[in-house]
Amino acid sequence: MLSRTNLLQILLFSASLCLAGNAYGQTTTMSLAECLDYAYANNPQLQIANLQIRDADMQIKESTAGGLPQVSASVGYSGFLQRGGLPSSALSFGPSGPVTIPNTVSDNFTDPQIDGLFELLGSLFQSDPDSKVFFSPVHGVTGNLQVNQLIFSNSYRVARRAARYYRQYVQEQLLAAKRTVQNQVIDAYLPALLLSDNLSILDKNIGNLEKLLNDTKAINKAGFAEQLDVDRLELSLSNLRSERGSLARQREIVVNAVKLSIQYPVEQPLELKDNTQKLLQEYGETDLVSEVNFMNRPEYTQLLKGRELSALQLEVYQKPWLPTVAGFAQYQPQLQGGFGAKDGAGFNKWYFIPSAVAGLSVSVPIYDGGTKAKKERAMIAVQTIDLQKKQLENLIRFEVDNARKQYMNAQERVRNQQKNLDLAQRIYDATQTKYKAGVGSSFEITQAESSLYAAQQTLMQAQYDLLTAKSAVKKALGQ
Repeated sequence: MLSRTNLLQILLFSASLCLAGNAYGQTTTMSLAECLDYAYANNPQLQIANLQIRDADMQIKESTAGGLPQVSASVGYSGFLQRGGLPSSALSFGPSGPVTIPNTVSDNFTDPQIDGLFELLGSLFQSDPDSKVFFSPVHGVTGNLQVNQLIFSNSYRVARRAARYYRQYVQEQLLAAKRTVQNQVIDAYLPALLLSDNLSILDKNIGNLEKLLNDTKAINKAGFAEQLDVDRLELSLSNLRSERGSLARQREIVVNAVKLSIQYPVEQPLELKDNTQKLLQEYGETDLVSEVNFMNRPEYTQLLKGRELSALQLEVYQKPWLPTVAGFAQYQPQLQGGFGAKDGAGFNKWYFIPSAVAGLSVSVPIYDGGTKAKKERAMIAVQTIDLQKKQLENLIRFEVDNARKQYMNAQERVRNQQKNLDLAQRIYDATQTKYKAGVGSSFEITQAESSLYAAQQTLMQAQYDLLTAKSAVKKALGQ
């Protein structure tokens, strides 16, 4: 038997599953603008581009740090496991006499200070004749505090500028990636709108045909219409329903493409709430006359930033003779202990020996056999980007001109198709009036109906083409 606690846990777990299932199955409705915002927040390409911007910020800090004071400190200990020395009998010290070194030439020292030094050394090393004289301490502790400061370096100066240019370059990369994502979402969203509009018109036509079929059945029962008229309308209605089912499945496929473009979970329902007419109004008037501004295209500004980086590299190789100037300061205190023999007076004493030094270094390159080749390669890189720039400008002009002409053609088709739809609607209404009055046939109704549906489809396609043409103009102008 289940206890009360176990039963309560099971009920809470079941309730949480139900709530999660309801949230998971909830349909989300998005406009095109909302889809774009969702894509900007979740697209991996944009996330990678943002990480590259953060990395570029760190590169700026890293390059700047190279010109700041570099401070280092260290402490080291050394101890002699075995010290070399001479027997004390090998050296003789006298208060005023000569220093005797075997197998060497002796010099006479008569300076009183020197005599005093010899007296001190003699007192230190007077011991057993068999003892040794050591010239190094047993223990040594050395500290080191060093400060280095770069004063001037052309490479450092250029590196800092390059880091800032690279930050601008990756910023342009982010804008280009964002524009690419935007185009991908729009290209996926617009076909879904066309199918949604088609479904709406089909639903309206199915409703009208169902009403006409019901009226025809009533007229047939009254003996004023033939069964053939009923059969023709039922066939038309069946075809429309079949077409709608096929169109609905196509729309699901296209909506899945929208989900993929914005990185939305494919298994979760998504409904699109925009329509073609709304977007045509939001896009407003299309620019057909202004001059092309290349700077509105992220790939163009990105190319310019790349050229600036290449020009900086060329600047380094054009001035190889500039010196590098650096300064340094060093403080190195030492503690030494264990002088002389173990039984000597100074063996257990420690001596503090400080030292400090400061200096300046100037390094001037004289000859580097590869500098000329590096300079030529940097110049080739700059010239290559200049050619790519001209090529991109021509391509942008072509895209803008082509998009504007396509837009004008789409405008003309929409005007013509709207006239054709109005004419088809009048024909259908007149044929339906004649049929209801008993002076027309169901065949005429079917023909007029087919012409009306075809005109509706053609107008929707023309409006879709106009919307995509507007979008193409905006893309080409970098808007």
